[in-house]
Amino acid sequence: MAESTANTFIKESAQKAFDTKHRDIINYNIDKYSMAFEKGKSKFADLENSKIKANLIKWKVMENLDRYLLQFEANFTARGGKVIWANDATEALDEIYSIIARKKAKSVVKSKSMATEEIELNHFLASKNIEAIETDLGEYIIQLLDQKPYHFVTPAMHLSLEDIAKLFHEKFDTPLDASAEQLTMKARELLRDRYLSAEIGITGANFLIAETGSIAITENEGNARLTSTFPKTHIAVVGIEKIIPNVQDLEVFWPLLSTHGTGQNLTVYNTLLTGPKQSYESDGPEEMYVILLDNGRSKLLAQKEQRQGLYCIRCGACLNVCPIYQNIGGHTYETTYQGPIGSLISPHLNGMKEFKHLSYASTLCGKCTEVCPVGIDIQRMLLVNRKDSVDQGLATKTEQKVWQWFTYGIMRRKLIDFFGGKFKNFFLKKLFQKTWGDQRELPKLADKSFSKQWKEHQKNKE
Repeated sequence: MAESTANTFIKESAQKAFDTKHRDIINYNIDKYSMAFEKGKSKFADLENSKIKANLIKWKVMENLDRYLLQFEANFTARGGKVIWANDATEALDEIYSIIARKKAKSVVKSKSMATEEIELNHFLASKNIEAIETDLGEYIIQLLDQKPYHFVTPAMHLSLEDIAKLFHEKFDTPLDASAEQLTMKARELLRDRYLSAEIGITGANFLIAETGSIAITENEGNARLTSTFPKTHIAVVGIEKIIPNVQDLEVFWPLLSTHGTGQNLTVYNTLLTGPKQSYESDGPEEMYVILLDNGRSKLLAQKEQRQGLYCIRCGACLNVCPIYQNIGGHTYETTYQGPIGSLISPHLNGMKEFKHLSYASTLCGKCTEVCPVGIDIQRMLLVNRKDSVDQGLATKTEQKVWQWFTYGIMRRKLIDFFGGKFKNFFLKKLFQKTWGDQRELPKLADKSFSKQWKEHQKNKE
């Protein structure tokens, strides 16, 4: 019998939490991010006001998502672009393959995209004997290792410079002691010709702009520009939640995304693409497609409270401050979207039964909510997820019984006061020590309950 995702998560979490090398690498990289973020956010005149504004824009979009998506489609197609609606990953993959087959293409270049990771595009294309090359350096490294991204923004965060140098040495015979600059130059050398030879370029998008029918792409390496410019056909795979009403909204979202993502005031390359190359333009693709991906997002949209998870702009800030993520890493989650926001949305995108355990994998410390640039109340939404899982009958029989007993006892003060602290501690240790975990010590209850102590105190005052 296959092991459940929850059991796999617990087992791998226990292993990763005590991997000292992993802990050192992650702490080093997150410490660098934290310093950059603190410096970056100081450039905002009023950061909280910007977050409130972003939250209100996203709220407005989600309340009128159908209207904005249709507006985007109308404006994008008016410029010669083509919009494809995909209900799920299978539909998206079929549509992408249909375009590739029609063009008789054998090679594809890709820029960094969480949506294509979500539908597992690379493995699908490999099964069709189509070569797909990741052009983002972090994604390229992950592809060479045949791994999934570890983090939204920095997919190879879990690897040290020595790890990457060893990988390049094995793959491309570079020096074992190669510097970061040498490794980057080698990757550039390997990838540059790919842009010129690839027939199709595939990207994601950070935002869809309804007013102009544009996609907005944010990056630091310029690979997305090359991916969307050189090949004759450009395909953008974008989640339906990425829509914003107007171009002016980018003045709110671009700085929030860059600062919370990398600590920059603004990323190096910010590109707006509105359809294929026009007759008066010198470069760009001859054909451009935008695949609007649902893949469970409508299910999340139907949740009155948790739909705010769709506000997410994938900055990764909540991952960087989460004590759980810092200890167990990104791969342990076994989902495309990790960390606190992944724990919120994955049960709705991928199934509550399979992924409800992620909503319990939280200290509820509130750092994720505090840092979120679009004001998602993640910690509360995790509690709502827990409630939903119980309402859907997904709690174990043991858990249900324990809470029935607890409810029965806690509502009867005489019963609680009847037993002393020694008995209660013995009872807890015998029945709950294993549940509590062998790395934690159960709290010790007082010999007398507060109620008993209060009564004795009042009696002594008389």
